[in-house]
Amino acid sequence: MRYLLKSLLIFLLAALFEVGGGYLVWIWLKEGKSLFIGLFGMLCLCIYGIIATFQIEGFGRVYAAYGGIFVVFSIIWAMLLDGFSPDRWDIIGAFVILAGVFLMYMPR
Repeated sequence: MRYLLKSLLIFLLAALFEVGGGYLVWIWLKEGKSLFIGLFGMLCLCIYGIIATFQIEGFGRVYAAYGGIFVVFSIIWAMLLDGFSPDRWDIIGAFVILAGVFLMYMPR
C-alpha cells in the first residue's frame, strides 16, 4: 500500500510538471504569451522527466501507467484552467484508462 501511494504521488507531481509545462508552451506559442512563459514551460517539462525517474519500476511499466494518469490529469487541468467541459465519453474514457492503470499495479 505504501508503495502504491508513493508511486501515485510521484505520478501526480510528474503530471503537474508535464501538463503544466506543456500548457505554458502551448499558450506561449498559440496565444502569443511572453517568451519567458514558454521557457518556464520548457523547464517544467525537463523537471517532469527527472521526477519520473523516482519511480521504482522499470521504464516500460512506469510510462505505460503514467500515460493513464496523464490523460486524466490533462482533462482536470483543462476543466480548471482552460474552460473545457468533458462530455460523457471523455469521463467514461478517463475511468476506463484509470482502471487500466490500477491493473498495472496488481501483484505479479
